[in-house]
Amino acid sequence: MSNKTNLSELLGIQFPIIMAPMFLVSNTQMIIEGLKAGITGAIPALNYRSTDELKEAIRLIKQHSDKPFGINLIVNKSNFLLEEQLRVCCEEKIGFIITSLGSPELVIKEAHRHNVLVFCDVTNVKYAKKVQALGADAIIAVNKEAGGHAGTISYKQLIPDLLKTCSIPIISAGGVGNHQQYTALMGLGVAGLSIGSIFIASEECGVSQDYKQACVDYGAKDIVLTTKLSGTPCTVINTPYVQEVGTKQNWLEQLLNKNKLLKKWFKALTFYRGMKFLRSAAFNSTYKTVWCAGPSIESVNSIRPVKEIVNSLVSEN
Repeated sequence: MSNKTNLSELLGIQFPIIMAPMFLVSNTQMIIEGLKAGITGAIPALNYRSTDELKEAIRLIKQHSDKPFGINLIVNKSNFLLEEQLRVCCEEKIGFIITSLGSPELVIKEAHRHNVLVFCDVTNVKYAKKVQALGADAIIAVNKEAGGHAGTISYKQLIPDLLKTCSIPIISAGGVGNHQQYTALMGLGVAGLSIGSIFIASEECGVSQDYKQACVDYGAKDIVLTTKLSGTPCTVINTPYVQEVGTKQNWLEQLLNKNKLLKKWFKALTFYRGMKFLRSAAFNSTYKTVWCAGPSIESVNSIRPVKEIVNSLVSEN
């Protein structure tokens, strides 16, 4: 495994940016255009209904670029396809795997056997130390300013604490939507940045125009946390529909979520139901507008090609 501490050097890319994996949102065309623009990117494996579809997506990207890209794996027990997804990632020799929501031990061991790097999502120092001890190649510091399943600690505290504690590269996730924020975060000494929400409003993104336009029309103050989608707090745009249905699980759902015997199955059911709901809202015209996004949509003023979004991050112009 490489000892290089800058993401650009580690992956051989021009700019130290990962286009963050976003459920339903990330697609092959976005990754291809990101690679052409000098960054890398990752797609959640769960964006594909089968491992065959995942394999086809990986091969399609490789046809257009020889630069490294990643796949995001959910590594807790709710992901019944984990072992199959991991096998495909290793057989296809992708550049890196991003692990989320569980222990990455199995993934790290297997990926390293195939010379695939593993970057682990963490939200605090305690977990960062654990994944470093397991052999992670880099830490993705998911802070309070992130979209999706955000952390609870601001980057202003989390990044300095991780830099003091950990010896492997730190990639900051959250709070970057423009060049000024890009410069400020890199100035803290991180190896790179994971940036997602601003790419929802890209021409290459396959979600509905309503979803993209919402990222233009709404801002940081309109982002709220909901537990109704996956059982874990997740950031969404506070549309009138979200206000109508609320953002917290009811008393029965909360009870089942804590039951030792049933919580595994209830979490899986909640996740499946929530993701199915998100899929409908993301691609169809509907009043049930539940759209995932983070506070960085504050910087989104129009729908643009991926290349232009990348340029706006790395250049003052």
